[in-house]
Amino acid sequence: MEVLLRTALIDWLAGSSTLAPLLNSVTEEAPLRASVPWLALAASAAADWSTKTEVGRETRIALELHCRGDQPDSAATLVGAIDGAVMSLPRSQSGFTVTSIHFMRSRAEQRPDNARAILLEYRFRTQAA
Repeated sequence: MEVLLRTALIDWLAGSSTLAPLLNSVTEEAPLRASVPWLALAASAAADWSTKTEVGRETRIALELHCRGDQPDSAATLVGAIDGAVMSLPRSQSGFTVTSIHFMRSRAEQRPDNARAILLEYRFRTQAA
């Protein structure tokens, strides 16, 4: 289910009418060529979340936003749009159902030349369809 969830999330974010005008790329891992801002699915890890009768997974997914800005809050609007898009992922997917989505943590890092990297981590609980 982890691979199906990763694929569904990337497709959902890449097809978002809210994010499309704000991001140059939404990919799995860092894009080969893309100017900032871009968003990548940086990592994921899954654990069993099954019941007696249903197969389930708890998957943590980290998204990494790369952008530029002089001020610490320069990416606040974009981060809010990404969060809204993640939280609105349709619950019914091909092969599984998303039971819950929970924001876990974030980390922001200032890099040279006004580059910024913002990591957003979410927990998804899913059950096989």
